[in-house]
Amino acid sequence: MESASTALVYVFVYLSLYFQVFLLVTFFEKRKSIKDEEKELLSLKRYPSTTIIVPCFNEERTVVKTICSLLALDYPKHKLNIVIVDDGSTDNTWNVARRFEKYPQIKLLQKQNGGKHTALNHALARIETELVGCLDADSFVEPDTLKKIVKYFEKRDVMAVIPSIKLYKPTHVLELIQNVEYTIVIFFKKMLGTIDAIQVTPGPFSIFRKRVFDDLGPYRKAHNTEDLEIALRMHESHYRIVNSHKAFVTTVAPKTLKNLYKQRLRWAHGLLENAIDYKHLFFNRKYGNFGMLMLPTGIISVFAALYIVGYILINLGNYIVKKFIEIKEIGIVPSFSFDPFFLYTGTLLFLSIIFMGMLLFMILAGKRIAEDTRLSPIDIIYFMCIYGIIVPSWLFMAVYNTALSKKGTWK
Repeated sequence: MESASTALVYVFVYLSLYFQVFLLVTFFEKRKSIKDEEKELLSLKRYPSTTIIVPCFNEERTVVKTICSLLALDYPKHKLNIVIVDDGSTDNTWNVARRFEKYPQIKLLQKQNGGKHTALNHALARIETELVGCLDADSFVEPDTLKKIVKYFEKRDVMAVIPSIKLYKPTHVLELIQNVEYTIVIFFKKMLGTIDAIQVTPGPFSIFRKRVFDDLGPYRKAHNTEDLEIALRMHESHYRIVNSHKAFVTTVAPKTLKNLYKQRLRWAHGLLENAIDYKHLFFNRKYGNFGMLMLPTGIISVFAALYIVGYILINLGNYIVKKFIEIKEIGIVPSFSFDPFFLYTGTLLFLSIIFMGMLLFMILAGKRIAEDTRLSPIDIIYFMCIYGIIVPSWLFMAVYNTALSKKGTWK
C-alpha cells in the first residue's frame, strides 16, 4: 500500500492533469470561435478616446523606446493621449521624458516616490477619456496592438482587455527559459479568457473602461501587485475581463537570477496575500469559473509544487544515505550499470510523461498564437530541465513571508 505522503503526490499530479485536460478541451472547443475573432480584429466601428499611462521609476534606459512605441500606434492621434508619470526617479528619467513635451498628445507629470499604484492614481485623477490603460516603462507595443484590443470593447459587457505579452529579444539561457514560460502563459490567458477566469490585468498594456475606476475606486498598493488586486476586485463585481491574443506587447525580462527571483517572489507573495484578502471568492459559485476553478487552482499549485519538490528531495536524500551506509558497511563501492529490465515503470512515471506531453502541446499552441519564430527546441529543453529547479526557491519564500506576515518590496 502506498504511503500517505506518496498518495498526496498522486492527488496533486491528478489535479494538475485535470487542469491541463480542462484547458486542452477548452482549446479544441473554442478554436473555431478564436479563429473567427482574428478575422475581425482590425475592423473597428468607432475609435473611443483612450489614455495610456506610463508610470516611471528609474527607467531612463527604456522609457524612450516605450514612448516611441506609443507614438507609433496606428490609432487616430486626436483620440489617443499619453501621460508620463515620473514617480520620483533618482536617475535621469525625468530629463529623458522631457524630450517629448513638445508632442501635443503627451502630458508629463512628476511626483514624489510612492510606488507604482500612486503614480497610476496620480494620472487617473486627471483623465476623462472613455478608455484608460497602463504601459510599463520597460515594455513596448506593436503598431496595431491598441486597435486589436479596442475591438473587444464593442461588446458592452467587456470591462477590460489584456494583451499577449512576449519577451523583448531574449538571448541568454535565463531569458530563453522565461520566453518559453511567457509562451505558455499566452496560451493560458486565451483559454482562461474564453471562460471568464483571467486572474490578473498585467502592467504591460491592459486597457480598461474608465468606468471601472469610477465605480470601483483607484488602484491599491495590494502587496505590490496592484494589477492582480484590480482583477480580483473586478471579478468580485462581476466585471468581465477578456484577452486579445493577437495584440502583442514585448517586455524586458530580468537578466540575472537575482532579479528574476525578486520579481517572481513579489508576484507569488502578492498572489498569496491577495488570495487571503479575497478569500470569500474561493469555491463560490457566484463567481463562476474564476471562483470555482482558477483561484483554487492557483493557490493549490503553489503548495503542490513545494510538496512534490520536497517529496523528491527527501526520497533522493534517503537513497543517497542508504547507498552511503551500504558502501561503509561493505567497504566496496558498488558498480553502476544500466539495465532496461530494472527501469522504473511506476504509475508516476507514466503520469509525468503525460503531463510533459500536454505541457509541450501548450507551448507549441502558445508559440503559434504568439507567432514566435525564435522559440526553438533547445529553448524548450532548457525550460524543461531548469525551470522546475529554480521555481521552488521563490515559492517557498513567498509562503514563508505570508505565514510570518512579512511585507514584500517592489525591487
